[in-house]
Amino acid sequence: MAVDNKKRVFKGLAWSGIERFSAQGVNFVFTFIIARQLLPSDYGLIAMLGIFVALAQTFVDSGFLNALVQKQDRTEVDYSTVFYFNIVVAILIYLLLISLSDKIASFYNQPLLTDLIIWVSINFVISSFATVQKAILTIDLDFKRQAWISLSSVFISGAVAMFMAYKGYGVYTLVLQGIIKNLINVLLLWFSSSWRPSLVFSIQSFRGLFGFSSKILLGGFIANIYTNSYTLLIGKFFPASDLGLYNRAETISKFPAYNFTNILVRVFYPIECELQDDAEALQGKFYAFLRMTSFVVFPIMLGLCAMAEPIVRLTLTDRWMDTVPFIQIMCVAYMWDPIMRMTVDLLNVKHRSDLTLRAEVIKKIIAFLILFLSLRGGLIVVCLGLIFYSFSDLLVVTYFVRKLLPKVSFKQEMIVLFPVFLKASIMGISMYSLKWLGLDDLPLLLLSIPVGIIVYIGISLLTHTPESEFVVNKMRNVIYK
Repeated sequence: MAVDNKKRVFKGLAWSGIERFSAQGVNFVFTFIIARQLLPSDYGLIAMLGIFVALAQTFVDSGFLNALVQKQDRTEVDYSTVFYFNIVVAILIYLLLISLSDKIASFYNQPLLTDLIIWVSINFVISSFATVQKAILTIDLDFKRQAWISLSSVFISGAVAMFMAYKGYGVYTLVLQGIIKNLINVLLLWFSSSWRPSLVFSIQSFRGLFGFSSKILLGGFIANIYTNSYTLLIGKFFPASDLGLYNRAETISKFPAYNFTNILVRVFYPIECELQDDAEALQGKFYAFLRMTSFVVFPIMLGLCAMAEPIVRLTLTDRWMDTVPFIQIMCVAYMWDPIMRMTVDLLNVKHRSDLTLRAEVIKKIIAFLILFLSLRGGLIVVCLGLIFYSFSDLLVVTYFVRKLLPKVSFKQEMIVLFPVFLKASIMGISMYSLKWLGLDDLPLLLLSIPVGIIVYIGISLLTHTPESEFVVNKMRNVIYK
């Protein structure tokens, strides 16, 4: 049973990773090609709608995907109820945004936004038709099918968008790319799934699921406001050039942490939900997942921190070198993101989304205080404040988790994570030290990556880290199979 469970985890992680990084890799290539044909103002217009899109999507999702995954005795009635509710909410959000389109366009003094909002908002209605199918595939840990669907939708929509960009469609290239991507994604999910909605809607089922999902909905709403407040306030109190440096640093440093977080959490969460009634087994599985996550994420983030300077110079040129210290600080801050996500998910696993919401409110009060206080010290202090927030987040969440799972505490998490952090730090220092060889950027990167891997895996094997032995055994199986 234990072996089968390990296979499920490894297979789920593998396909979740393939889906995440293959789709984003293809999307990156298309984005680079398309950007050569469009103007910065085209991207600016879409960015202006970012906060409205993020908040609207929060309401469309309403936390029901998590609610279905978390519930163990889910029924056909539950699936159908969620299906119809999501569609109705998506249509209402669509109509609301259309009614506000003139006001939003007037706020930004961009008349074209009136039409763009109408088109962009169609995505909410389209995506609402596939929430249940996504939940079912996630419950089954069927990320292989999701990988092919995601990759296909990104490839087809990217190819169409590339053609439109070269034909001079401008900003509508980006709008229709999103619509085509969502439409293909939904169609493929429907064709690949045998589930179809029944003509039933249960108020009782809705109340049961919404009692859980409503807290996730409100928590997500608060989190989105907080996330977007950084861009808003930095743009208000600092020059536009500083905001550009900050946003570029955030994009680079968030990419590995957030992608790995989504990969890992999607696999771990449904497995933990199966153990929700066995506290001892759940706590043990949580710490095993915690070690596995930190073993992968910590060295990647600290390696990026160590090599930020040559990476920026090679990819963004010398004009962006002022963003290096921001990237380095944010790497240390965002490396804790998967730990925070996994810890707070324990509250949802135990069906206590009320505690999740309470923790989210307290965390964001602390976060806004940190943000407002750090603004006085400049952008470096703002970035340092993100590190402080990461640990305050864990302190708050573990306080609530400990009420349900006594063996999960901030102190115990740090005890588990510190050895991995120490090994990753030694790896990062060894990589950073190579800069004194005086090599050019590309040779330095080509040398530092294998050196970092050898140092990290070597220390891990010498200290008999279970995760390193697991990775080595898997590599042996692949080589000698």
